[in-house]
Amino acid sequence: MDPVLKRTRPAAAGPSAAIRAARIATVLGLALGAAGIGRASAQSVLDAPSPAPRPAPAALPGAEAAPAPSAPAAQAAEGGEAAVPSSFRGIELGMERDEVIAALKKDPVYAFRGPEDVSLLPSPNQSLIDVSGLSFVKRAFFQFYEGKLWAIIVQLNPDKIDHYSVYTSLSAKYGEPGLLDPKESRWEDGSTRLSLERPLSLRYLDMKAYAKLRELSAARESADELDRKDFLGGL
Repeated sequence: MDPVLKRTRPAAAGPSAAIRAARIATVLGLALGAAGIGRASAQSVLDAPSPAPRPAPAALPGAEAAPAPSAPAAQAAEGGEAAVPSSFRGIELGMERDEVIAALKKDPVYAFRGPEDVSLLPSPNQSLIDVSGLSFVKRAFFQFYEGKLWAIIVQLNPDKIDHYSVYTSLSAKYGEPGLLDPKESRWEDGSTRLSLERPLSLRYLDMKAYAKLRELSAARESADELDRKDFLGGL
């Protein structure tokens, strides 16, 4: 008998209780029979483990599956911190110069004038875009090596925003900086470096290009030192 019934109904004695029990058994038997379940299997149904959750229905033909999260996004979800950014206002490290120029023309934060903002640097295969800014951006520099953007330096306008607000925002999004000293706060993940430098500027670096340029610079300095020694030796 159902334990709920057993708790809520007072015990009865005599033939009337037996009659009621028989009626209940008959009703249960009819109900189970209508459901296609025999009396013997009724308890096994109650004791059976909960069924496994149904698999998700197959996608309809032509429907697009939801994209899997990228590795940085998955890591950000797990750690609660976003990956170190490699772009500023849609301009991404690794872009070609023409792509950056097109982005500067579209963004009202920059007062891009055209070819006069683009110049070649003394170092081989390097060029620079030096553009004035409006509102929160005072000035911005975009440096290229072999036609690819490898460094972004953004001087922010201290009349519009302060160092503490920028630092607080970056720390909340990317976690505590790996380097913190009076001159700069630095976030780095091996491929990209983001620095907040005093008085108030942001610097984004492609670390692979940075390492390569350092090697080339060291090689040139070694060559210059050898030339200097040769010159002094010939005096």
